Amino acid sequence: MHKWIMFVVFTAAAVLGIYLLTFNLPEKPVDESAQLPEGVSLMKIEAYSDFTFNQEVFTAKVGDKVIMKLQNKSGVHGIHIDELQVALDNKTPETELEFTEPGEYEIYCSVPCGAGHTTMKAKLIIEAA
Repeated sequence: MHKWIMFVVFTAAAVLGIYLLTFNLPEKPVDESAQLPEGVSLMKIEAYSDFTFNQEVFTAKVGDKVIMKLQNKSGVHGIHIDELQVALDNKTPETELEFTEPGEYEIYCSVPCGAGHTTMKAKLIIEAA
């Protein structure tokens, strides 16, 4: 009896392994910043369905060139930064910016995403060079 149980478990593991190798092997992580032009950095803003972003505060310095990229990890969200005329969503998930003035800016979700939508905020702080 013990041999049959081990045989079934081994067979199931083998079939699962073959299936994953054939159809659904996870892709290797890609370093997105390696593909950027020289002097440009990546500012990735991840949005979650618990009405939060991956950071409460994002920082950069005057003179920095960044590609700001929105990534919806769960739920459907967008971001706005009114003073910088930034509007990102699923149709336009990234933009290139160069920061010329120091300041503090509010990042907020621009897509009504549920009961906590009005509290889904973060800050962007641009420091003097």
